[in-house]
Amino acid sequence: MNRQTNPQTKQQVVETYFMEHRAKLVDIAAYLDRIDRGQGGDVPDFRDVAFRRAVKILLDGQPQRAGRILDLLSDHTTELPQSADGMKGALGAVSLTDGGAA
Repeated sequence: MNRQTNPQTKQQVVETYFMEHRAKLVDIAAYLDRIDRGQGGDVPDFRDVAFRRAVKILLDGQPQRAGRILDLLSDHTTELPQSADGMKGALGAVSLTDGGAA
Protein backbone atom coordinates (compact mmCIF):
# COMPACT_ATOMS: atom_id res chain seq x y z
CA MET A 1 0.00 0.00 0.00
CA ASN A 2 1.32 3.45 -0.88
CA ARG A 3 1.64 5.35 2.37
CA GLN A 4 1.49 9.13 2.21
CA THR A 5 3.26 11.19 4.81
CA ASN A 6 1.48 13.74 6.93
CA PRO A 7 2.86 17.26 6.40
CA GLN A 8 2.05 18.11 10.04
CA THR A 9 4.21 17.23 13.00
CA LYS A 10 2.78 14.91 15.64
CA GLN A 11 2.43 17.91 17.94
CA GLN A 12 0.48 19.82 15.28
CA VAL A 13 -1.85 16.84 14.79
CA VAL A 14 -2.52 16.72 18.54
CA GLU A 15 -3.12 20.46 18.71
CA THR A 16 -5.45 20.38 15.71
CA TYR A 17 -7.54 17.28 16.43
CA PHE A 18 -7.34 16.45 20.15
CA MET A 19 -10.50 18.22 21.34
CA GLU A 20 -12.63 16.78 18.51
CA HIS A 21 -11.49 13.23 19.24
CA ARG A 22 -11.65 13.69 23.00
CA ALA A 23 -15.39 14.31 22.57
CA LYS A 24 -15.71 11.20 20.41
CA LEU A 25 -14.00 9.09 23.07
CA VAL A 26 -16.40 10.36 25.73
CA ASP A 27 -19.29 9.52 23.38
CA ILE A 28 -17.96 5.98 22.88
CA ALA A 29 -17.52 5.55 26.63
CA ALA A 30 -21.12 6.67 27.19
CA TYR A 31 -22.33 4.20 24.55
CA LEU A 32 -20.48 1.32 26.23
CA ASP A 33 -21.84 2.40 29.64
CA ARG A 34 -25.39 2.32 28.25
CA ILE A 35 -24.85 -1.22 26.97
CA ASP A 36 -23.44 -2.29 30.35
CA ARG A 37 -26.49 -0.87 32.14
CA GLY A 38 -28.91 -2.43 29.68
CA GLN A 39 -31.31 -5.17 30.72
CA GLY A 40 -31.47 -8.67 29.29
CA GLY A 41 -29.63 -9.81 26.20
CA ASP A 42 -27.38 -12.47 27.68
CA VAL A 43 -26.14 -13.31 24.18
CA PRO A 44 -24.02 -10.42 22.86
CA ASP A 45 -25.28 -8.72 19.72
CA PHE A 46 -22.96 -9.26 16.75
CA ARG A 47 -22.64 -5.48 16.33
CA ASP A 48 -21.47 -5.10 19.92
CA VAL A 49 -18.94 -7.91 19.41
CA ALA A 50 -17.64 -6.20 16.26
CA PHE A 51 -17.51 -2.83 18.02
CA ARG A 52 -15.45 -4.23 20.88
CA ARG A 53 -13.09 -5.91 18.42
CA ALA A 54 -12.69 -2.56 16.69
CA VAL A 55 -11.80 -0.92 20.02
CA LYS A 56 -9.07 -3.55 20.48
CA ILE A 57 -7.68 -2.61 17.07
CA LEU A 58 -7.57 1.03 18.21
CA LEU A 59 -5.30 0.03 21.06
CA ASP A 60 -3.05 -2.53 19.35
CA GLY A 61 -0.42 0.02 18.23
CA GLN A 62 -0.27 -1.43 14.72
CA PRO A 63 -0.49 0.69 11.55
CA GLN A 64 -3.53 1.14 9.31
CA ARG A 65 -6.06 1.06 12.16
CA ALA A 66 -8.76 2.87 10.20
CA GLY A 67 -8.48 0.47 7.28
CA ARG A 68 -8.46 -2.59 9.51
CA ILE A 69 -11.53 -1.40 11.42
CA LEU A 70 -13.35 -0.63 8.19
CA ASP A 71 -12.44 -4.10 6.95
CA LEU A 72 -13.71 -5.66 10.19
CA LEU A 73 -17.05 -3.87 9.92
CA SER A 74 -17.52 -4.44 6.18
CA ASP A 75 -19.57 -7.12 4.49
CA HIS A 76 -17.26 -9.11 2.20
CA THR A 77 -19.89 -11.42 0.76
CA THR A 78 -20.18 -11.44 -3.00
CA GLU A 79 -23.70 -12.86 -3.25
CA LEU A 80 -26.62 -10.50 -3.56
CA PRO A 81 -29.10 -10.62 -0.68
CA GLN A 82 -32.21 -12.66 -1.36
CA SER A 83 -34.48 -9.78 -0.49
CA ALA A 84 -34.25 -6.42 1.19
CA ASP A 85 -37.94 -6.49 2.11
CA GLY A 86 -38.48 -5.33 5.67
CA MET A 87 -34.95 -4.02 6.09
CA LYS A 88 -34.40 -0.41 6.98
CA GLY A 89 -30.78 -0.35 5.83
CA ALA A 90 -27.28 -1.39 6.68
CA LEU A 91 -26.51 -2.88 10.09
CA GLY A 92 -22.97 -1.52 10.35
CA ALA A 93 -21.34 -4.90 10.96
CA VAL A 94 -21.69 -8.43 9.70
CA SER A 95 -23.12 -11.26 11.80
CA LEU A 96 -20.91 -14.30 12.16
CA THR A 97 -24.02 -16.46 11.76
CA ASP A 98 -24.53 -14.88 8.33
CA GLY A 99 -21.02 -15.89 7.25
CA GLY A 100 -19.50 -12.49 7.89
CA ALA A 101 -16.20 -11.61 9.49
CA ALA A 102 -17.45 -9.71 12.51
